[in-house]
Amino acid sequence: MEKPKTSLYQAAVEVWGKAILNDSPYTKNLELTLEFHKKLLNIFQAGNYYYMIFNISQMELEFVSPHITKVLGYEPNEINAFFFLNQIHPDDKPYFLSFENKLTEFLKELPLEKRGSYKFQHDYRIKTKTNNYIRLLHQIIPIEFDKNNYYRSLVLHTDITHIKKDGIPCFSIIGFDDEPSYHNIEVNERLIRSFDLFTKREKEILKCIIEGKNSKTIADELFISLNTVNNHRKNILKKAEVHTPLDLLSKSIKEGWI
Repeated sequence: MEKPKTSLYQAAVEVWGKAILNDSPYTKNLELTLEFHKKLLNIFQAGNYYYMIFNISQMELEFVSPHITKVLGYEPNEINAFFFLNQIHPDDKPYFLSFENKLTEFLKELPLEKRGSYKFQHDYRIKTKTNNYIRLLHQIIPIEFDKNNYYRSLVLHTDITHIKKDGIPCFSIIGFDDEPSYHNIEVNERLIRSFDLFTKREKEILKCIIEGKNSKTIADELFISLNTVNNHRKNILKKAEVHTPLDLLSKSIKEGWI
């Protein structure tokens, strides 16, 4: 085990601490937080997943969903932030820290009214209870904050080993509500707004395709015709320069489109 003063956890605490401007107490009920934000769990689940609530002010995981057992083999009560970070593959730890630093710096610059308008995602390999490594897509959405501090974030982890077995971790910032996105950001790269390859409607349909929904289901959910959905699907595949939904899923992960 790494010595505490040089561990990834200690370095991460310094990075996350940038989101805390004062030490004002925060006592909002966690149960209310969970119930209110469960609707956000549909952001992306192309595989087995679990979710967590990270308390930024305490630098600790307040809640870990029981789904973690299926993905990593651990029970929720076996997990805390220090333990979790130390299971990350040694080669991926520098990427994790760099990406979390970019995330925190980006959050610090956002005005209050835009602090809930982004999600952040990157990937890394992590050791399971059976000592195998899988690759997780790590998605973060700030859910409780004010003008001074960020207090809690929703973290969704999806097993994407079947989609991305190899390659270096990548990082993307995805804007909601017409906010700009920054895709596939390099470790030492400054943020450059990404060109929007897809229209707003195409992004909605892309998400549905990646979730494995057929055209009829997509049409019913979006209240559009089946013919419209099929036309959008063709355009999406053409723009993405792929031929199958599986190829589209793989490229969407690698390019950070979702």
